[in-house]
Amino acid sequence: METVLPEDGAGLSAGQRQRLALARAFLADRPVVLLDEPTAALDGETEEGVVEAVRRLAVGRTVLLVVHRPALLAVADRVVRLRACPSRAEFAADRVPVQMGGAADGQGPADGAFGDPVVTGDQARDWGGSHPKGGVLARLRGMAQQRQGKLALALLLGALAIGSSVGLMGTSGWLISRASEQPPVMYLMIAVTATRAFGMGRAVFRYAERLVSHDAVLRMLADTRVAVYRRLERLAPAGLGKRHRGDLLSRLVADVDALQDYWLRWLLPASAAAVVGAGAVGFTAWLLPEAGAVLAVGLLLAGVGVPMLSGAVARRAERKLAPARGVLATRVADLLTGTAELTVAGALPRRTAAAREADAELTRIASRTATATALGDGLGALASGLTVAAAALVGVQAVHDGRLDGVALAVVVLMPLAAFEAVIGMPLAVQYRQRVRKSAERVYEVLDAPAPVPEPAEPTQRPQSPFPLRLEGLHARYEGQHRDAIAGVGLTLEQGRRIAVVGPSGSGKTTLAQVLLRFLGTTGGTYTLGGTEAAALDGDTVRELVGLCAQDAHIFDSSVRENLLIARKDASDAQLRDALTRARLTDWTDSLPDGLDTLVGEHGARLSGGQRQRIALARALLADFPVLVLDEPAEHLDLPTADALTDDLLAATEGRTTLLITHRLAGLDAVDEVIVLDAGRVVQRGAYAELVAVDGPLARMRERESAADLLLTAG
Repeated sequence: METVLPEDGAGLSAGQRQRLALARAFLADRPVVLLDEPTAALDGETEEGVVEAVRRLAVGRTVLLVVHRPALLAVADRVVRLRACPSRAEFAADRVPVQMGGAADGQGPADGAFGDPVVTGDQARDWGGSHPKGGVLARLRGMAQQRQGKLALALLLGALAIGSSVGLMGTSGWLISRASEQPPVMYLMIAVTATRAFGMGRAVFRYAERLVSHDAVLRMLADTRVAVYRRLERLAPAGLGKRHRGDLLSRLVADVDALQDYWLRWLLPASAAAVVGAGAVGFTAWLLPEAGAVLAVGLLLAGVGVPMLSGAVARRAERKLAPARGVLATRVADLLTGTAELTVAGALPRRTAAAREADAELTRIASRTATATALGDGLGALASGLTVAAAALVGVQAVHDGRLDGVALAVVVLMPLAAFEAVIGMPLAVQYRQRVRKSAERVYEVLDAPAPVPEPAEPTQRPQSPFPLRLEGLHARYEGQHRDAIAGVGLTLEQGRRIAVVGPSGSGKTTLAQVLLRFLGTTGGTYTLGGTEAAALDGDTVRELVGLCAQDAHIFDSSVRENLLIARKDASDAQLRDALTRARLTDWTDSLPDGLDTLVGEHGARLSGGQRQRIALARALLADFPVLVLDEPAEHLDLPTADALTDDLLAATEGRTTLLITHRLAGLDAVDEVIVLDAGRVVQRGAYAELVAVDGPLARMRERESAADLLLTAG
């Protein structure tokens, strides 16, 4: 019971997720309960248990069932069948559900007859593979190897900009002092020209430094973000484990963005401060050694001592800042994506309060860092003032002793004032360094995360043909689980051969699909494609040979056309319509207000579950994979339409190598072999006609399905 489930229940079967949701409905103990497809993705045996559970749940309660499967009709006091045929205008106005096309013969119940409504409204290796000594900041510096020239130029320009400020202050001080003696104007022309040059140079050099440094750093950030995204792509879906999407988004955006501060607000300013500070101290010491010593002490105090003190004050807060940002992003993402469930469960106020607490904690951390910043600024200003006063004191004494010309006194006093421009921002720079360290750790946690399916160092060349695809004694398990999800599974797919895999919910059917696509690694046995070990091939190569239409395929917030073009970006309208026809979607798309260019909403929010599944199916057919894995392709459809779709699929895949994962048995007499899984193991296999003729798991599944079909007919 204390097992922590990954985000979206990764690692659970669709049936297990559905039953957890049903358990939540029991625990809520409401007088009126709405159950929306409570038996979706369940096999017949599990469905019987759910039906009995609903009977118990209905005692003393009013229950409204929204279903397309017939098993629950027996527990209903009244059955209402919904039919709809919306016009284009009604669809555009979001007033009515969108209905799927008819059944196989064009006269059977339409998809949606029992409901199905819609409520509308390479671098990766370079970045993560090496581990230079010195920790994450050393690795961060290693990122700049290809842009060292630009960064060196930015350092030079930054030093010249600050140096121009120091030169402007010193020259203008000498000019004013010398002009007070009213010498011939020609004596002042060099100083006047230098003042103008330093004044213009400060702006020009600063602009050029910003241009060069930001160009180099932003290009590095782009490379970093690509590397992180590629790594996440390799980790998904099984390798993301317990990481939340909000925290991953924070790492990909905020933490990567924070890395720029290492160069722009720490390394380059600190290096420029060291160069300019050394130059200012040297020049001042040439004029008056005592003043040079005073300036050196002041710069060390403001540039080293004060930053160390303010950094120590802010260290804990800065280290907490990035994780706190990730916690807030996670809680907000959970709040937004789970609003409906939280509202129904009455948990929305509690989760909202948790998000507020995370925001308040982030504010407190930021407040503590602001305190350290204020402390550093105040002490820096104090050090600057004391240094100028001390320089004036030793300068006046030197003029009195005749060791310093009176005109040069202004230079000795004003030079420190300008030199402190180089170090006044160092306390804040140290805080940025601490902040960047934690952000870099979080970024490298992603880059260094072990892949659930290790990629070969030197991938084997793609085989000419993936056939035969062979599994022998295959074992696989999810991270953190104590038993194999599949154990000892074997099958052989020759070209044109079609195999169906059936079994109860949680028997390992979806796990088998993930292994075939190399989303999940194996712990034993062999998996070969055309005689080549799949583990020796690049994962993307395997997925070019083996394609998947998953039962929970993602639908993007775009048009129908764009969702299909993901499979083949250069597909013509004729090819798109052919795929839609095979998925039985042509009549529906023709009824849409903008046809293929109709927007479907985020996660396909404007579509029914059946429509989302058919678009995913059309996408898989359009991709034309040599081996096609169909994971519950008829899920979320009413039974007549599901059976009709299965018949269409089997007709469309005739001659195409196909692995059909399903818990519906209709149409399986057309496949070459049926494999029955239970608890991750093969318990029965053979031709469909042979298996249903003997007493066994498949025959019992067939009996339960036949009883459900009779119930549907009676209803």
